[in-house]
Amino acid sequence: MRATAVRAVPLSARSVPSRFDPAGRHRPRSRRWRVERLNRPNSLWGSNGVAFGPDGRLYVAQFLAGQISAVDPASGEITPVVPLDGPVQAPDDVAFGADGSLYIADLPPGRVWRRTPDGAYHLVSDEVTVPNGITCVGDRLFVNEMRVGGRLLELFPDGSRGPRVVAEGLAMGNAMQQGPDGLLYYPQIVTGELWRIPPDGGVPERVAADVPGAVGARFDRDGMLVGVSGGMGGVLTRIDVFGDGARRTVSTGIHGIDNAAFDMANRMYVSSYAGGGITVLAPDGGASVLVPQGLNGPFGVTADAAGTVYAADHYRVGRLADGGVDTLAVMNGAHGIASAGRLLHLASETGEVHTCDTRGGALELRASGLALPTGVAVGAGGMPVVAETGAGRVVAVDAAGGLTVLAAGLGHPVDVAFDDEARGYVSEGRRGTVLRIESGGAVTVFASGLDTPQGLVVRGGEVFVVEAGARRLTGFCLETGRRRVEAEALPVGLPPGIDRVEPDPVPGVPGRPRPFAALAVAPDGALLLSANGEGTVLRLTLR
Repeated sequence: MRATAVRAVPLSARSVPSRFDPAGRHRPRSRRWRVERLNRPNSLWGSNGVAFGPDGRLYVAQFLAGQISAVDPASGEITPVVPLDGPVQAPDDVAFGADGSLYIADLPPGRVWRRTPDGAYHLVSDEVTVPNGITCVGDRLFVNEMRVGGRLLELFPDGSRGPRVVAEGLAMGNAMQQGPDGLLYYPQIVTGELWRIPPDGGVPERVAADVPGAVGARFDRDGMLVGVSGGMGGVLTRIDVFGDGARRTVSTGIHGIDNAAFDMANRMYVSSYAGGGITVLAPDGGASVLVPQGLNGPFGVTADAAGTVYAADHYRVGRLADGGVDTLAVMNGAHGIASAGRLLHLASETGEVHTCDTRGGALELRASGLALPTGVAVGAGGMPVVAETGAGRVVAVDAAGGLTVLAAGLGHPVDVAFDDEARGYVSEGRRGTVLRIESGGAVTVFASGLDTPQGLVVRGGEVFVVEAGARRLTGFCLETGRRRVEAEALPVGLPPGIDRVEPDPVPGVPGRPRPFAALAVAPDGALLLSANGEGTVLRLTLR
């Protein structure tokens, strides 16, 4: 596919709202560049736990956004219920109590909340480590922990006592539900199994094994147990647990399934942590999209020699086409991305560098144990060069996984780029500078006084950098250092008026991605910008 075949969505259309701009009135400004979207803004920033509320709407926990929205199952209209700047930080699962209260598993901070029908928030517990799966049995509340050695607990919203342990030794719990037999059914992600136990405790019983990547246990209206699996295939395992035990697997093609809920007509509403959105699966096997998937950032962008655009989207690698996004591979923490022929080099917040073959999506681990790597560029010999943010250095990764330090002693390196003479440049997000990497690992200041510089590219005789704090694109002449504002009012970072601190990820504990607005150069010289404030890739072409 040639670069000109990537169809852009007109940016001037004011009827397209986004998380960054709910009214749909926002528009980047540039005298020198024409700015277009390559895909429409995202509607749900990751869709995790889902549950039908007393009002008949589907409530969707958006872990990546830090909010909860209600979706009308007939129209798909989305209404924020728990806002971005509320007390809940990163909701992962939801359940409704008998009195209509919404209970929320707030995963990274280890809190469980109750939102009463009148909109008041009450902290139920801060004694649960990595709370995830949550369910109500009448007026009783249960939650499990998404960690190895986790617990299944009963919580008491009235504060009458602390958590009661129902089961221990879970291999990462997740979405659970009471079955028709009155028992609690829950998955164990690591072992790929479904288990059950009485709400009052007892000996846990394994119900099913070989449910790969099991992230949820759900019952349909006919009493069939459905094991929900994440991953590329979106596999559902239907088990006649109260009959002959027969099981049937169905591949939905929904990448990164996280959770599901059934309506009274036995339609299954499926969420995706990887791409957001809600898909409805009918009992007869038909499928329809209630809320389309979108980008949850993106946090990295690149284009290959044919002009195909790829995005690193935290939980997946996406390929942009026809105004939408196709999932190429599912991976955890995908941030930096750079094209090298048919290969893509990827940096993950989990400290890994992968190479992905675009012909099939296979991932090859190149290096591990890095400290919060972010931006990636292609260096000499096609080697991936990574800004290792947590270690304050820039490293090259060879074919055997060995690391060569190109620069060290940096403060907060975020992205890296090379000019035509193979000189390296690195953006220092907290120091507000762009540094040039000299021979022997020395660095000199190329530009200073920048407001949170992140994405960085070299195009001909100019260096371009995204100043995320100021929401603008700035260009510099390589020869003279002359500075020019190229574009302003970019939809990067949190929406205007929202001020919260995103902590660095804690190893072993899921967290929201660190902000990173990346840049790339397309084969035709256009600039590609990851507009992580609205979930799009912007294409900037000279007027």
